[in-house]
Amino acid sequence: MERRNFIKLLGTGAVIAISPSLIKGTLRAEDGMLFKSYEKVKLVDKLGNPIKPSKLKKEVTYIFHYPHVSTPCLLIDIGEPTSKNVKLKSENGQEYLWKGGVGQNGSIVAYSGICSHQLTHPTPKHSFIKYIPRDEKTLAYKNGGVIVCSSHLTAFAANAGCKNLSGKAEEPLASIVLEVENDELYAVAVLGPDKFQDYFKSFKSEFKEFYDGKRKAKKNIKGQSTTVELTKYSKDIVSL
Repeated sequence: MERRNFIKLLGTGAVIAISPSLIKGTLRAEDGMLFKSYEKVKLVDKLGNPIKPSKLKKEVTYIFHYPHVSTPCLLIDIGEPTSKNVKLKSENGQEYLWKGGVGQNGSIVAYSGICSHQLTHPTPKHSFIKYIPRDEKTLAYKNGGVIVCSSHLTAFAANAGCKNLSGKAEEPLASIVLEVENDELYAVAVLGPDKFQDYFKSFKSEFKEFYDGKRKAKKNIKGQSTTVELTKYSKDIVSL
């Protein structure tokens, strides 16, 4: 397991390094972390084979679901090391710390695919949110290398904890905490403020269509989560 993904907790005069997957419940530590653990889930392809960090395509948006059956997440190898120890702030002013990407080059990131502005998210029918590679242009920001929600042209820094760069969102996308073991990827927790409860209140008809109802949509993912390229998940991808 990659030690740079260990969280340092301040105890009684001592600094303790602990794996994120060993933390249970919600953590609000003195170092500014806002962290909620869920079941450790392996990312796999459609055949059930583990997703290997070394085999991810660079700057391609992948979709998996975590921590709930219906909550989509974005997985991206941005192709270069991310920033580290980025201080972020929620809409209500609560601070937390994003540690950085994982993988051999520290370039792999994962974020909730639910936009923090008005809950835009990928569905099997369409997606208005995706990563824009560095050599591509977007109306939402001056440079590529960002995650863009095309609903209201909001851009988030993919290499810095998805902090807001432009647009109407007032807080980052929630981060999905990843661990790497034996060249396999696991989702273990959510970092920062999530929009899950607002999401569950807002899309009842969608849950009925894709997940056989809200009750099943709210269930936690168990064991593994199928991971596919966004282009194979959503029929229509809107990018501005």
